[in-house]
Amino acid sequence: MAISAAAKPASRAWADRAVAAIEADQHRSADTHLWKLDLPAFGGIDFYLKDESTHPTGSLKHRLARSLFLYALCNGLVREGSPVVEASSGSTAVSEAYFARMIGVPFYAVMPRSTSPEKIAAIEHYGGNCHFIDDGRRIYAESAELATRLGGHFMDQFTHAERATDWRGNNNIAESIFGQMRDERHPIPAWIVMSAGTGGTTATIGRYLRYKQHATRLSVADVERSAFFDGFATHDANCRCDQPSRIEGIGRPRVEPSFVPGVIDHMLRVPDAVSLAAMRVLSRHLGRRVGGSTGTNFIAMCFHAARMIAAGETGSLVTLICDSGERYANTYYSDEWLKANGLDPSPFEPAIKAFLAGGEWTLKFQESWG
Repeated sequence: MAISAAAKPASRAWADRAVAAIEADQHRSADTHLWKLDLPAFGGIDFYLKDESTHPTGSLKHRLARSLFLYALCNGLVREGSPVVEASSGSTAVSEAYFARMIGVPFYAVMPRSTSPEKIAAIEHYGGNCHFIDDGRRIYAESAELATRLGGHFMDQFTHAERATDWRGNNNIAESIFGQMRDERHPIPAWIVMSAGTGGTTATIGRYLRYKQHATRLSVADVERSAFFDGFATHDANCRCDQPSRIEGIGRPRVEPSFVPGVIDHMLRVPDAVSLAAMRVLSRHLGRRVGGSTGTNFIAMCFHAARMIAAGETGSLVTLICDSGERYANTYYSDEWLKANGLDPSPFEPAIKAFLAGGEWTLKFQESWG
């Protein structure tokens, strides 16, 4: 027999309302579009980009933030009035601030004091609070300590991302991709290509591929200043990188708990300047700007297309547009910022353009197979 809302404890009734609010928000949102690129030179290979920039908060991290909040609510970790704390200065913090405001709880993003004003403004737009630290190496510890001081919950995206999403389905990103590919000429992709930030999306896709027994292989592209590639190649979860990633949203100084190497078939390491060159080439092709992580995804997809051509294979490849390039007008699209950070994408753009026009593949990346 069902228990009436009035008979439930107040804390449970509040949690039910919070979950219902988040679920209703998802139902109001149409699925993100799957773009097919117009590349006449590739007669037997089709390129697809799933556009995650169209979520209400503008990035792939919207899915993660929704899953993290539902996970925390359904596990009794977030209650009415509970402050939520996250270690993030980027898109995850923006998306989590959105959901925190939706259910009426305070949100605190722990971030380096050097975080750009644009990112701070985006978090504060949704009612989030920015908690600044001087030593970025303490971001995890400070987040946990702040949550304890506030009597709240440390969301900890880097630990909980892989377990918060239902990888068997429930309209996760993998199920969405295969549903949208159903009527294409190569409905089962040869490769899905992703980059890793928390590792949660790659874990979801990799698990789904195995659960559904698809022949699709998963390739994960890593950036220069990141521990993921070395951790995968050496089977060492203790790998570390001393420098922070220059490609926002992906790459980490440590192998995060949410990174699941066992579901990954292949990894490659993409130089940052090549990622930004691919970002610029793809942006011109689409007629709108994409971000640096999308550049990493796209060049890795081109890498696998070149391999397929060399092997005489046909098929489809899928990757993501992670967010809009408008967020990076003062960084990746700024010549001054590129010079200050020792990055010059211009030597690599002609090679990428020539390949897309049907030319030879000339770029070389470090790679490792699972």
